[in-house]
Amino acid sequence: MARYKGPKTRIARKFGEAIYGPDKRFDRSSLPPGIHGLTAKRKKLSTYGLQLKEKQKAKYTYGILEKQFSNLFKKAASKKGITGEILIQLLESRLDNVVFRMGIAPTRDGARQLVSHRHITVNNRVVNVPSFELKAGDIVAVREKSKSLEVITESLSGARHGKFSWIEWDENLKTGKFMNIPAREEIPENIREQLIVELYSK
Repeated sequence: MARYKGPKTRIARKFGEAIYGPDKRFDRSSLPPGIHGLTAKRKKLSTYGLQLKEKQKAKYTYGILEKQFSNLFKKAASKKGITGEILIQLLESRLDNVVFRMGIAPTRDGARQLVSHRHITVNNRVVNVPSFELKAGDIVAVREKSKSLEVITESLSGARHGKFSWIEWDENLKTGKFMNIPAREEIPENIREQLIVELYSK
C-alpha cells in the first residue's frame, strides 16, 4: 500500500482528532467523513476494530507504511521493557520525526521530504533516510547550502523551541541535539499503544 496523499482533514475526522496538528478545516467540522456525518448508522467497533483503528492512527500520525510499522513493532518486542512504550519511542526517534519536532519542517511529510532531498545532516554527515534511528547525543542540522531555503526559514521562524525537553536547539547554528529518548509521558501523541500490542499478540 502506498503512502496516503489525500486530504489530511478527512483522515483527522475519521479518528475524531487533529492527528496532523492544527487544522482549521477540522476545527470547523470534526464529524466523521461522509455527507451524513453523525446521522449515518455506524456499527459499534469490535475489540479487533478498536485495535486496528489505533494502529492505523499511529501509522497515519507518523507517516509509516504497513511493512515499516510491522518491522518496528518486531524490533520493539525484541527489546526489554514495555513493548508499546518502546514502539512509540522508536517512532519518536526517527530522523524525519525529530526534524519535525525541531521545527525545521512544519509537518512530518515536509520533514521526510527534506531528509530525502539531502538537506539534513546527522553528526556532520548527510543522511537521506527518513527512518534513520537517532541515538542520544546525535546532532541534527540543516546543511549549510540549505539554510536559506524558504520552507526551512519560514518553518523555523514560527517554531516554538524548548517545547520538547529531549531536544536542544541552537538558533544561530541551525542545529539541534537529540538529548535522550523521551519517556512515554513526555510524548504528546494521543495513541493507545497497548491496543496495538494486543492486536499484534493475536
